[in-house]
Amino acid sequence: MTDLSKIHHPISSLFTFPQKADEWDQYRLSDEQVSFFNENGYLGGIKLLDEAQFEVLKKELDEVADLHHPLHHLFHEFHSNESSDPNTVLFHSLGHWRISKAFHDVLWNPAFIMAAYQLLGEQGVRFWHDQLFCKPAYHGGVVAWHQDYSYWTRTVKMQHLTCWCGLDDATVENGCIHYIPGSHRWGLLEKPALAGKMDGIKEFMTDEQLAAFNPVPVELRAGFATFHHPLTIHGSYENHSNSSRRAFVLNVFADGTLSDTNEELLKGVPIIPKGEKMQGQFFPLLFSPNLAEK
Repeated sequence: MTDLSKIHHPISSLFTFPQKADEWDQYRLSDEQVSFFNENGYLGGIKLLDEAQFEVLKKELDEVADLHHPLHHLFHEFHSNESSDPNTVLFHSLGHWRISKAFHDVLWNPAFIMAAYQLLGEQGVRFWHDQLFCKPAYHGGVVAWHQDYSYWTRTVKMQHLTCWCGLDDATVENGCIHYIPGSHRWGLLEKPALAGKMDGIKEFMTDEQLAAFNPVPVELRAGFATFHHPLTIHGSYENHSNSSRRAFVLNVFADGTLSDTNEELLKGVPIIPKGEKMQGQFFPLLFSPNLAEK
C-alpha cells in the first residue's frame, strides 16, 4: 500500500476525466448559479455523484475510519469524536485522499472541478485539503458557526473555496449544513472552536450582523453538494434523527496562493517557507484554464 498523495491523476474508473475542451461543457454551472453564489456566498444542489459512486465512497469511508487501518498514520488529523459535548459524536478527519482510491479520485471528479474553476473566477484550481464529517444517528454533534478562512490564514491571498458533499441524504432533522446568506461580505471574524458552542461566533459580531443572522438550511440528497465562499458563515446542528449524516469536504484554492507561515501547513507535510507558492506533492493542480480552452 502506498501514500496516494504521490499520484496526481485518477487511478480508478470511478470518474471519466474529459480529454477535450467541449467535454467539460456538460459540467458547467449556469450564469444564474454563479451569480447566486457571488450574491449569497454559497450555492447548493449541485450533483457530483451518482448512486454507484457514493456507495463506493461510503464503503471506503468505513475502511479509512478504522483506527487499525495500516495507513492510519497518513491522516493529518483524526478525531473519532471531536465534539465538546460528551453526549454527542462528531467524527472529523483530514487526509483520507492519501489512503483511499475513491476519495483520492474524487478530487478529479469533473463535476467538482468545473464548478470550482468557475466559482474561483476561472482561475487554476489547486487542492488544499479534504475532510470527513460524520454524525451518527440519534446523537450526532454540532459543527459550530464559523468561517473557513479563519482556520486558513496561514495561506494568502484569500482565494479559497469549499465543497461539501453528502454521502447520505442531508435534512434539517439529521444536521444538514446551514448558511448565513451574504455573510461573506462581513470580513474575517474571530474563530470559534469548530466542535464547540454552536453560537460562539456571535460573541465577535456587531449588532448589525446579529440582526442579519438568518440561517438558511440546505437539504440535499446523497451525491449532491454545496459550495461556499471562505468567509461565508455556516454550521450544522445536532443529529437527533434515526439516520446517519455522512459527508466529505474538498477544500481548494486558486493556483498562485502562497504560504504565509514558516511552520507546518498540515501535520506531516514538509514546510513551504513563507512567501513561496503552495504546490508539490500535497497540493496538486487539479485544473488549469487551458484544459477548458483546447
